[in-house]
Amino acid sequence: MRLASFVLGLAFSAAALAQPAPVKIGMSMPQTGSLGAGGKAALLALQMWVDDVNAKGGLLGRRIEFIVYDDQTNPALTPGIYTKLLDVDKVDLIIAPYGTVPTAPIMPLVKQRGLLLMGNFSFQVNHTVKHDMWFNNSPWTDASSWSDGFIHIGQKAGAKTIAFLAADQEFAQNLANGARTLAKKAGLQTVYDQNYPPATVDFSAMIRAIRAARPDIVFVMSYPNDSVAIVRAINEIGVGDSVKLFGGGMVGLQFTPNMVSLGSSLNGIVNYNSYVPGVKYPGIEDFLQRYAKRALEAKVDPLGFYLPPFNYAIGQMLEQAINATKSLDHRKLADYLHKHEMQTIVGPIRFGPDGEWANPRVIHAQFRGVVDKDMEQFRHPGRQVILWPEQYKIGEAIVPFEKARGK
Repeated sequence: MRLASFVLGLAFSAAALAQPAPVKIGMSMPQTGSLGAGGKAALLALQMWVDDVNAKGGLLGRRIEFIVYDDQTNPALTPGIYTKLLDVDKVDLIIAPYGTVPTAPIMPLVKQRGLLLMGNFSFQVNHTVKHDMWFNNSPWTDASSWSDGFIHIGQKAGAKTIAFLAADQEFAQNLANGARTLAKKAGLQTVYDQNYPPATVDFSAMIRAIRAARPDIVFVMSYPNDSVAIVRAINEIGVGDSVKLFGGGMVGLQFTPNMVSLGSSLNGIVNYNSYVPGVKYPGIEDFLQRYAKRALEAKVDPLGFYLPPFNYAIGQMLEQAINATKSLDHRKLADYLHKHEMQTIVGPIRFGPDGEWANPRVIHAQFRGVVDKDMEQFRHPGRQVILWPEQYKIGEAIVPFEKARGK
């Protein structure tokens, strides 16, 4: 019996030794702090991809081991986390954290070490570093790609004047400056231009000033908490009968809790987005159905439109490049990503030389018919009517803004 047990033990040990080492993929992801809610939803999507690939036998016949640390939305922590991933955990591949601010500090590190880095909804972090092995998953490129649709819709509605309201932080100012440049090229006259401190909570005076300036369109570049406060202010005060379009670059109106909380106050706003129901990407509806079940268990964003599909796409692109090159070599993978169009659940993606999308695909949609306290309404086309880009357009803007609000 002892001999049999010993032989059986050797057999199990030999089988264990025969198992190929896993492919280690590492990243930091904000799971706490200001980006924590979005980070948790994005992380769930990546874990779904890992589970899907492992169910098929892994990458190159090796299971994926996914190593994630919480960067707490603190950019001071990310360089140390990625150094640990590379030097201690010995990961094979890395994915950037969600967001611009946590990603920017690791860009010099990855360039110095010659590493492939899959970006994660950041904005222009490679603008000065110019790393040729960087590939972003976000559908925007430069600052103008956030606002060109909004300006185009406004011009079509007959706009001649514009007002700007923007947070006084680098990210928001970069985007607002892109909109200012486009507005000038379009011949729009600026009648109001106000930056506000990040700690601002009361926007009533600014909304009244916008109303007094009587612009045709109002471009807003705000962060989530600001966006909610601004929507509440315009619902209380109104912006006057001159305004045709209001919105543009309001971060946070894409998040399920904010949409449900604001409800009918959203009606009429035209804002940027990454995905809304009605866009027909191959496989995205199946993904969202599977995500919804997992999200319920994980208690994260139940709709998952904004970040999760694009995080799943990160995995899809890595998978395609690895399978095609039969390699984990960073340079070979980067060369493949540069030369080939990638097929993902957020549509085909082809990269430009800077690692951003060769063809930006920022959606602008108008909230319509939204009622209060109803999350399920947002799962269906029609509550956010796509106005831009042309290939996904399903309607024209209702103008002026007060009419679109149903006032």
